[in-house]
Amino acid sequence: MKKNNRKLRPRLLPLLTLLAALLTLSGCHGSRGMEAFRIPEDFDTSRDYEITFWAKNDTNKTQTDIYKKAISDFHELYPNITVNLRLYTDYGRIYNDVITNISTGTTPNVCITYPDHIATYLTGVNIVVPLEELFADPRYGLGGSELRFEGPAQAEIIPQFLEECAFNEHYYAIPYMRSTEACYVNRTYVEALGFTLPEVLTWDFVWEVAEAATARDGDGTYLVNGQKVMIPFIYKSTDNMMIQMLEQKGAGYSTAQGEIQIFNDTTRELLYTVAEHAKTGAFSTFKISSYPANFLNAGQCIFAIDSTAGATWMGTHAPLSDISEEALVEFETEVYPIPQFDPDTPRMISQGPSVCVFNKPDHQEVLASWLFAQYLLTNEVQIAYAETEGYVPVTSMAQNSARYQDYLSRSGQDNDTYYDIKIRASQLLLTHVEDTFVTPVFNGSASLRDAAGQMIESVTKSVNRKETIDSAYMDKLYENVTSMYRLQATMQATSDKKDLGPLPPMAAALLAGLGITWLLIGAYVAHGAAKNRKKRQNHH
Repeated sequence: MKKNNRKLRPRLLPLLTLLAALLTLSGCHGSRGMEAFRIPEDFDTSRDYEITFWAKNDTNKTQTDIYKKAISDFHELYPNITVNLRLYTDYGRIYNDVITNISTGTTPNVCITYPDHIATYLTGVNIVVPLEELFADPRYGLGGSELRFEGPAQAEIIPQFLEECAFNEHYYAIPYMRSTEACYVNRTYVEALGFTLPEVLTWDFVWEVAEAATARDGDGTYLVNGQKVMIPFIYKSTDNMMIQMLEQKGAGYSTAQGEIQIFNDTTRELLYTVAEHAKTGAFSTFKISSYPANFLNAGQCIFAIDSTAGATWMGTHAPLSDISEEALVEFETEVYPIPQFDPDTPRMISQGPSVCVFNKPDHQEVLASWLFAQYLLTNEVQIAYAETEGYVPVTSMAQNSARYQDYLSRSGQDNDTYYDIKIRASQLLLTHVEDTFVTPVFNGSASLRDAAGQMIESVTKSVNRKETIDSAYMDKLYENVTSMYRLQATMQATSDKKDLGPLPPMAAALLAGLGITWLLIGAYVAHGAAKNRKKRQNHH
């Protein structure tokens, strides 16, 4: 026996070495992330859980109080789950901290974020929990039998809002609140300039009125407002401006596969138009000039485009107005959808925070996190938060409730909870849900969004600096933006995907290696069998 073992070892060594190499190859690929989440059969209520919840608010104490009340009410239902709240002032900081904490294994349990950001989180394996199985779980899923609160069923989440959370063939989030953009208009000044507001704002109308508003007298005072300052048209989020203009034009931005299409002739035409009106002083941006609401409320702006969630800052009687009372100008405010190229087919972006759940080694802890995430979809939380700004609830259960319908019906009863501009902004989105769209989500889509806005910012700044905006300038701008936001890597990755075929290299190598290994094992077994037959024949 010992003699035979010594003969077998040299022959098996190459096979064992190859198998070890293949197992190492496979193991290295999987070791970069955690084990995929599996739903526990039961939620273990005998244990205590402590989970972290990262959220964002704009120093709005009412919103903070809503978060705290939601956490307190949830704890009464689940005394063994403690939720620790960490507040941020903007989503960019949440994004940066999550990226940092992925590398140290200290991500939050539940996080308010955006799908573009989640796409980057997914570069780590099993970092964010795919939710479709949790949605459908009869006990702990949406509307599940074991929930200690009345949450919505999946069919009660507004489909367009839920679809924003679907990418890479999974649902990686649930919507929390939704908004779009609105154009807040100083009707008083539009009519003073001799114009009548149309039923649907168009880009041509806005540019025409904005140019008319730049007229000044001999000492530089603007005729429309009698002041030394007037920026007729200010846009808060220039990334949304470019994205929506391209969508309305039917021009390329990007594909779901991550193909970047924004560097096209339509984009150039739009940038030339921006430059034309920036040159006359008819147009500026938030990053260059400041908040549109501040200029609007001071009578120094006619068209202020910002989120519907920013409605509480807009208008003479805005409850969150940031300027002094002496600077306020009395005017009539209108709330419109953003300007359109084709009034008959309006298109506007759907946006707003979503909630994702991060994976952890303890799957019971993940289930506890999911229960809290679901609680944020209850009517109590949804309606209370929607009443603070121009957001709308993401569930039909909340939207159709008697409480929310009563809230909408009280528009204008006061300049706080029932501030008419805020409620009209919410109604704008409720009316136009079918006209909204979302941009494709992929690793790099957040950078592409930033690049879209940067082009408008750069052109506007260049005009202010008296630079020449021509074809050579546009070529250089495309080159600079591509480099600044590292879009080469995204474009190269997309190109590589097209050339790889159906299988990635890792999978192809692993399958090929396994095939060769089994062939060698088969050959070895066949060789041994033939040798044994020969021995038996010789023996006989």
